[in-house]
Amino acid sequence: MRRLVRSLTVLLALVLTSLAAIEVSRLHASSPLARTDAEIVADALPRLAFQRAALDGGSAVRMQQLFPEGWFFSYTLYGLTWLDVGARSAQLKERALAEARWALSHVDSEDGRAVFDASLEPAYGVFYQGWATWLRGGVVALAGPGAPERDRLAADADALAGAFRRQLDTTGSPFLTAYPGQAWPCDSAVGIAAVRLAGTLTGADRAGLIRDWLAAADTRRDPATGLLPHTVAPSTGQPTSGARATSQVMVLRFLREVDPAVGARDWAVFRERFASTVPGAPGVREYPQGVELAGDVDSGPLIWGLSTSGSAVALGGAVVYGDGEAAAALTGLAEAAGLAVQWDGERRYLGGALPVGDAFLAWSLAARPWTGGDVTAATGPSWTWRLPWYAGLTALLAPAWLLGLVAAGIAPFGRARRPRRGVGPGRDRTPPSPNDAATRPADGSTGRKTRTGAPKPPVREPDPGH
Repeated sequence: MRRLVRSLTVLLALVLTSLAAIEVSRLHASSPLARTDAEIVADALPRLAFQRAALDGGSAVRMQQLFPEGWFFSYTLYGLTWLDVGARSAQLKERALAEARWALSHVDSEDGRAVFDASLEPAYGVFYQGWATWLRGGVVALAGPGAPERDRLAADADALAGAFRRQLDTTGSPFLTAYPGQAWPCDSAVGIAAVRLAGTLTGADRAGLIRDWLAAADTRRDPATGLLPHTVAPSTGQPTSGARATSQVMVLRFLREVDPAVGARDWAVFRERFASTVPGAPGVREYPQGVELAGDVDSGPLIWGLSTSGSAVALGGAVVYGDGEAAAALTGLAEAAGLAVQWDGERRYLGGALPVGDAFLAWSLAARPWTGGDVTAATGPSWTWRLPWYAGLTALLAPAWLLGLVAAGIAPFGRARRPRRGVGPGRDRTPPSPNDAATRPADGSTGRKTRTGAPKPPVREPDPGH
C-alpha cells in the first residue's frame, strides 16, 4: 500500500508538471498577427467544427436564454468567421460560402427576427439590419459580382442608409434604435459599416452619409473618455451612460471599417483608459480605470472588474488595428485561461459550456479588415504580464515535487530504506561475523565446524618461553 501511495505521489507531480508546461506554452501562443494565412485557417477549422456541432445540437437556443442576442450571435459569428477563412484559403472558398449562406439562412428567418420589432426603422431595428447586412455583404464580397445575394444586399443597404439619413436630418443624431425606446451607438457603428461595405460592392456613393455620420457622432461622445458612449437617448443621440468595454470593442471593430484613422485614434484611447490593472490578466476593464461598478445584462459577470466577452472581442480589434503587443497578450490570456481542449477534430473552451463565447473568440482570431486602409498601433502590455503566471505555477509545483522526491526516497528529501538484519533462521542471508559477540557460543568458540561437523579446537599461541 505504501508503495502505491509513493507511486501515485510521483505520478501526480509529473502530471502537474505536464499541465504547467502546457499552460506556459499557451501563455506564449502566437497571435494572429504573427501567423500566416494557412496557420490562421488551420487554427480556425477545429473551432468552427465545434461550433457547427453545437449549433446542430441546439446551442443557439441555450445561448438565447443567457442574453438577448445569444441565438442571433451564435449563427452570425459562425458565418462571419467562415467568410474570413474563405478569404484566406482559395481551397476552402466554396465550403466557406456554403457555411456562411447556411448561417445567413438562419439569420434571415422568423427565428432570427423573433426578438426584434418590425415597426422600427429600419424594420426590426438597426441591430438586426446592421449585422444581417454585414453578413450578407461578406457573402457577396467572397462570392464575387455574380452573387445571388447582391440585389438583396443593395435593397437592405438602401433601407439602412435611408434610416440614417432621416435620423440625421430630423434629430441630428447618428444613432438608430435597436429596440423600442433604446439605442446603443455600437449597433449603429455596425449598421454604418454595413452601408459602406455595400456601397463598395454595389457602386452606391455613400461618402456624404459617412462623413455626416462621423461628424454627428463626434458631437455626442462620452465627455469622460472622449469615446462613443454605451447608451444614448433615442430622440437626440446624447449620451445616457459613459463608454464601456462591452460596447466599445464592437464600436472599434467596425469603426475600423468606416474610418481607419478615427478608429485607430479611439483604439489608443480605449487601450489607455480600459487596460487591465490586474497582474497577469491583460484583458480589458468593463469600466474606465477608477470606476468600479458591477456587471449587468450587457456585460455579464465581471472578474476583478474585467469583461471576459469584452476581452475576447478586443482581441479582434487588436488584430485589425495591427496592435501586435495587445494581440499577443490577449491571445495568450485566452488560451491559458480558457483551458481549451481539442479532440475528434473539435476545439472548445471551458468544456464547451458557452459555445457563443467560443464563437466570439474564433471571430477575433480569424479577424481581418474588410474595407479601409492600413493602420498600425502598439499599446502594450510588455511580456512581463506573464510573470504572475510563472510565480503561480511554480508555487503549485514546488510542494508537489517536494512530496514526490520524499516519496521516491531521493536524498536529501527522502531516506533510502536500509536492509533489515534477520533475527531468526531464513530472515537474513548475510552470514554472521566470527567476531560478532552476539553470535558466539557461550563457550567462547567461534562456532566454526570442521568438515566432520565437530567444532574446531582453538588455535594455541606459541609460548615465548619455549
